[in-house]
Amino acid sequence: MPRPIVAIPADIRQFDGTTWHAVQTQYVKAAIKAAEVVPLLVPALEDGIDPDVILDRVDGLLVSGSATNVHPSLYGAEVRESDGPFDPARDATSLPLIRRAIDRGIPLLAICRGIQELNVALGGTLATEIHEQPGIEDHRKPQHPDRDVAYAIRQDVIIAEGSCIARYLGAGRVPVNSLHRQAISKAAPRLQVEALADDGTIEAVSVIDAKGFAVGVQWHPEYWAETDAPSRALFEAFGDAVRDFAARRSPS
Repeated sequence: MPRPIVAIPADIRQFDGTTWHAVQTQYVKAAIKAAEVVPLLVPALEDGIDPDVILDRVDGLLVSGSATNVHPSLYGAEVRESDGPFDPARDATSLPLIRRAIDRGIPLLAICRGIQELNVALGGTLATEIHEQPGIEDHRKPQHPDRDVAYAIRQDVIIAEGSCIARYLGAGRVPVNSLHRQAISKAAPRLQVEALADDGTIEAVSVIDAKGFAVGVQWHPEYWAETDAPSRALFEAFGDAVRDFAARRSPS
């Protein structure tokens, strides 16, 4: 059986005097090397696309992190430019894909911005600039020129007993690289909280009524997916779910 295909929604970027549809290489490499799937980049279109046209042709959905944030209007919050930058085209592409992937039982792994999109897509809300809130640690990515230092594993999350992620990573404390300014505030009704940081920040969720693998994490398993055991285990679980889905839908 050929390697299954996984869709990755792109971001909009402006450089070299024009508009680009872009996905960071670290997500593409993790999909190929750790999940052992073929990534397909989906252009971000502000008018949106028919998600079923894409999902008819792929076996999984990987929703990546990004330097941009989900637009506050999508979860009923005040719009402040300081909470940007925003990417309306990414929102218009990712959120419908997430909803339809869950409805159709297509495996879903949502990372960083992705977990926030997952929460908003299902009716949850986000908290912005969480490092300014009392009792919340500074989860922002360090400003360091060496990306290995910026993405270093430096924080524990506490994975709940009996959770979906515990099947792959085990329950209890797991060291991760969680880097973000925003986080889930009110979890969507269809989401189960799977892991927390020591300060109570929601670090992982799963979709309660999902027909298949549907997990979101606030940290960045893609960055160390080739060398860190928990990071690789999460991508391998996603890849296994994608292959199972592809085998079930195959005419043969």
